[in-house]
Amino acid sequence: MKFFIDTANLAQIQEAHDLGILDGVTTNPSLMAKEGIKGEAAILQHYKSICEIVGDGDVSAEVFSTDFASIIEEGKKLAAIDSNIVVKVPMIKDGVKAIKWFTDNNIRTNCTLVFSAGQAILAAKAGATYVSPFIGRIDDSSWDGVELIAQIAQIYSIQGFKTEILAASIRNALHIVKCAEAGADVCTCPLDSILGLLKHPLTDIGLAKFLEDAKKM
Repeated sequence: MKFFIDTANLAQIQEAHDLGILDGVTTNPSLMAKEGIKGEAAILQHYKSICEIVGDGDVSAEVFSTDFASIIEEGKKLAAIDSNIVVKVPMIKDGVKAIKWFTDNNIRTNCTLVFSAGQAILAAKAGATYVSPFIGRIDDSSWDGVELIAQIAQIYSIQGFKTEILAASIRNALHIVKCAEAGADVCTCPLDSILGLLKHPLTDIGLAKFLEDAKKM
């Protein structure tokens, strides 16, 4: 399973890269705004900076538009930034239509805001490179987000869809493990959730014992 970091913060992206576990980045308008990135020119330049850190990994850059013509126009600008840009398109009617257009024109896509297996089927049929089920938000509505990952993985396997399942809206380290078990191809999450995988009380106890014994040598 690939690890993407869900942020627009360059320092966090660099830290994930230096840790050796960074496979890509996902962003959205909210994350850009959080970093104070405003205006088309500044946003495009920020994506360029992200791509330089990530290297060969994929960088999902989200469109702001919701109508077909504007999604296409905006997506073409984003795709022109760098070869590893993946245009992030919302799961709406014009979004699915745009994904098909992008697919036919060799522009890779990430279908975002997916909350059902039916939506995931539509995204795959349109040729999306990635589909992003928001498991944390599903959990918030008293449904099981990880179960949706497993359902989509089963459907894609049976039907032979090539779209990769990108588990999004991950809230903690356990989510990452469960998504790996359920068949997600990628997880995208804040750096803190990834660093949470490092933590175990027995590791801390064992290390403390090793260091104590080392002092006696």
